[in-house]
Amino acid sequence: MKKIFAANWKLFKSPKETREFFAQFKELAGKATGEVVFFPSAISLEAASESLKGSSIKFGAQNCYFQAQGAFTGENSAQVVKDLGGSYVLIGHSERRAIFGEGDALVADKVAFVQSLGLTPMLCIGETLQERESAKTFRVLETQLNLGLAKADKSKPVVIAYEPVWAIGTGKVATPEQVAETHTDVFNILKALGFETAPILYGGSVKPDNAAGLIKQPHVNGFLVGGASLEAKSFSEIASV
Repeated sequence: MKKIFAANWKLFKSPKETREFFAQFKELAGKATGEVVFFPSAISLEAASESLKGSSIKFGAQNCYFQAQGAFTGENSAQVVKDLGGSYVLIGHSERRAIFGEGDALVADKVAFVQSLGLTPMLCIGETLQERESAKTFRVLETQLNLGLAKADKSKPVVIAYEPVWAIGTGKVATPEQVAETHTDVFNILKALGFETAPILYGGSVKPDNAAGLIKQPHVNGFLVGGASLEAKSFSEIASV
């Protein structure tokens, strides 16, 4: 299975900064050992599209609504992402769930809609520290996958990104043993649901100094990287493991 190295820029980088980043990153991208995907903020999607034209590097949106257009103030259109040449949409990130109250039913609608446009949804799942310490990790992930993929088309691509919420932007990283155990659980859940070919990415304070050890773990097919993807050299090192 091909590796995928995805960069979630969250609410960072203006269009100007986006163009400057890609001017530098494209010189380093030849070292990547898998597919490289960027998720810039909505305001910088067009800059990413222009910068990556003719490149094998992919891009997509961090979120979308489950309709192409309409009276949905503040939402993003996956159709526009497609029109710009995008390939992916990030769905169900823990920040969307926690800050904006997105539930699994809404996530499922978004996954299905993105697939219907011929784009690939990257579905984020993950447990909180309290849930892990209460031995509820498996149950939480099983529920998120069951509900989030409830309307998904098994014949179309979908990517799963496992991000333990307690490790996102905290500097805390799941141990290789924890990653191996959890990714194996996620794979088994996906297999039971009929999505065993879906790549499973790990996210949560991935950096150049821990990426090589994490990528060796079973069923780790790449990374979804936050802070370390904002610097071209740092992310290129991660994408080359």
